[in-house]
Amino acid sequence: MSDQGVGASVLRKEDDRFLRGRGQYVADFRLTGAREVAFVRSTLAHGRIRNVSVPDEHKAAVFTAADLCNVKPIRASTALSGFKHSSEPILANGKVRYVGELVAMCVAPSRAQAEDIAETVAVDYEELEPVVDMLAAHQADAPLVHEEWGDNVFVEFSQDGAIERVADAAAIKVTREIRTARQCMFPMEGRGVLAQWDARLRFLTLITATQMPHVVQRGVAECLGLGDGSVRVISPDVGGGFGYKGLLCREEVALGWLAIRLGIPVRWLEDCREHLSASANCREHHYRITGYADRNGRLLALDCVATVDAGAYSVYPTSSALEAAQVASLLPGPYDFSLYRCRAAAVATNKCPILPYRGVARSGVCLAIEVIMDAIARQAGIEP
Repeated sequence: MSDQGVGASVLRKEDDRFLRGRGQYVADFRLTGAREVAFVRSTLAHGRIRNVSVPDEHKAAVFTAADLCNVKPIRASTALSGFKHSSEPILANGKVRYVGELVAMCVAPSRAQAEDIAETVAVDYEELEPVVDMLAAHQADAPLVHEEWGDNVFVEFSQDGAIERVADAAAIKVTREIRTARQCMFPMEGRGVLAQWDARLRFLTLITATQMPHVVQRGVAECLGLGDGSVRVISPDVGGGFGYKGLLCREEVALGWLAIRLGIPVRWLEDCREHLSASANCREHHYRITGYADRNGRLLALDCVATVDAGAYSVYPTSSALEAAQVASLLPGPYDFSLYRCRAAAVATNKCPILPYRGVARSGVCLAIEVIMDAIARQAGIEP
């Protein structure tokens, strides 16, 4: 093997520092006077908030949507025709749409104290029927995640090949239904945010575990009504991301607002329960796919109806459209055939939003096309 260029065994530059324990993650930063934050999260998948009750002794330490009335919601936009936009409030305002959605923010000298305060906050809900299955969400009589839409479809994509030309004459026709389960990234380091406001310079600094600091800078500035030049985002060492840390998070906006409001540094570190129950997930798909082939097993046409469970909101900046778009475009894979028809929809459900996980949609579409190819091979009497 050459010691230079292609094929060279190159030592990683960062290993020495990490092996000596000299990495620096969000949790390693310490700022004088910093306070810790814990969130009150929804215990319902779908419900209206009647009232949030805070004990008198904790009123100065608890903040709700009423306090953040001048903060803009997170809104991922796209120019795609027919796309329905969702506005994701930083703290739930009037309605919750998934378990773990942020309802209130509690601040204290320690995380344990902040969590104790959160335990005293009582939320009175009117429980609504949730929709938790992507196929059920696509039905006309399904409960609506966003009433103003009239249905639960974020966006639909279609590629219309005239497969009828070969469908009736094809010697082999196989249909399969395939469902893939939701996945959670679970990196070694969860998300974390440390926010500090300089009142003299009117300058907000966020130290956050992010893969895309410029996305966070732009999104936080937009939500808080600041200029991009008034927000600095520092991305220190990141303990795993895989796409999970490549979006704007509500907590980043909330901590930025709180630092400005209190004039002191504030920090939030995600725990495992928060990550598993309320973080963005991905890869929950359903495929009804039909392959048409000749008697020798040569693929002639492919017909698919695919549904992607996109959760309750579009993530910023990629939106809920990305995974469904990838399904429609990637499904044919490397195979040579002439006719392709696909209808792929991203539907809203009462679950946390999906995000672009490494290899967006590829695991699902690869499984779907290979299942069909194996089935065709078996019917043709050849090795799959």
